[in-house]
Amino acid sequence: MDVPGPVSRRAAAAAVLLRTARVPRECWFLPTALLCAYGFFASLRPSEPFLTPYLLGPDKNLSEREEPKPDRLLVLKVLWNDFLMCYSSRPLLCWSVWWALSTCGYFQVVNYTQGLWEKVMPSRYAAIYNGGVEAVSTLLGAVAVFAVGYIKISWSTWGEMTLSLFSLLIAAAVYIMDTVGNIWVCYASYVVFRIIYMLLITIATFQIAANLSMERYALVFGVNTFIALALQTLLTLIVVDASGLGLEITTQFLIYAGYFALIAVVFLASGAVSIMKKCRKLEDPESSSQVTTL
Repeated sequence: MDVPGPVSRRAAAAAVLLRTARVPRECWFLPTALLCAYGFFASLRPSEPFLTPYLLGPDKNLSEREEPKPDRLLVLKVLWNDFLMCYSSRPLLCWSVWWALSTCGYFQVVNYTQGLWEKVMPSRYAAIYNGGVEAVSTLLGAVAVFAVGYIKISWSTWGEMTLSLFSLLIAAAVYIMDTVGNIWVCYASYVVFRIIYMLLITIATFQIAANLSMERYALVFGVNTFIALALQTLLTLIVVDASGLGLEITTQFLIYAGYFALIAVVFLASGAVSIMKKCRKLEDPESSSQVTTL
């Protein structure tokens, strides 16, 4: 016999909720089965009994003995000797310096170019193509990198002069992008900037690797990257950050253009000195042979 009143109505409502909340068997069986199967196969490791004998094979250079930990001072000494040996090579030092300096400037331009474009052409007033320009510059840069393999030049002789010339072109592209005030000119200058950088960084990477043994790749490229990032941090703190000068975006890019122009001047002077030394070396054997003939 049903009890009339609020109690019976609450009981009826609870019964309706239980009937509607009842989940069909098909809805929970499949996820449960999948979870069980996943747990089973995740715990199943059929190769584990054979893994240790495989790793202890004669060709793996591993043993079950625990080797003593190396002396940290000895490791640091070896690392420092490798560092001095690598950077004592003048060609490697030259390419590494350009690699670090130009990478610092490249990161600054790429990181803040969107702000410059927004100032030149605000996105709320017109359609912008920033993403398309990034894609096109990457594609054309890849084409330039592919074509660099067909360039025949004595990098040991003309490498520094080439770095100077193209660094000057990068400075000009950044300066034009900063001062013209036309968004399409900015886009074109940015594409030229990225193509030149990708072309030169490929050449620099190859020249650095050519003067190294494979065991020292990580050391040299790690040091170069660290120097580039340290310089970028310093440049950001001075030029961009509010605790430093906190300059406007156009003034920042003017400084970046001057930065690449300074790189060009440094490598122009270094390249001129190198070419003069090589010319003198070529003249010395001729003069000595003339003295012998006399």
